[in-house]
Amino acid sequence: MVDRKQFNSNLKPNPQLMELLERAKSVEITKEMQHEQRVSFVYGNAPVSSKITQESARQTVESLHFMPS
Repeated sequence: MVDRKQFNSNLKPNPQLMELLERAKSVEITKEMQHEQRVSFVYGNAPVSSKITQESARQTVESLHFMPS
């Protein structure tokens, strides 16, 4: 198997990044945050040539019953 450079380096993890990752583990995601992430995902993955808007993405997500309760 081909050796991968990322596994052969002497790089050390960035301490600031590691601290941010640890803090992120304790963040609780609310239903509203999850809803907005779904809307963002739908909108962000739409083809550029499509006529999808953020509002139409929001309506689609809501029609799929992913609305926060």
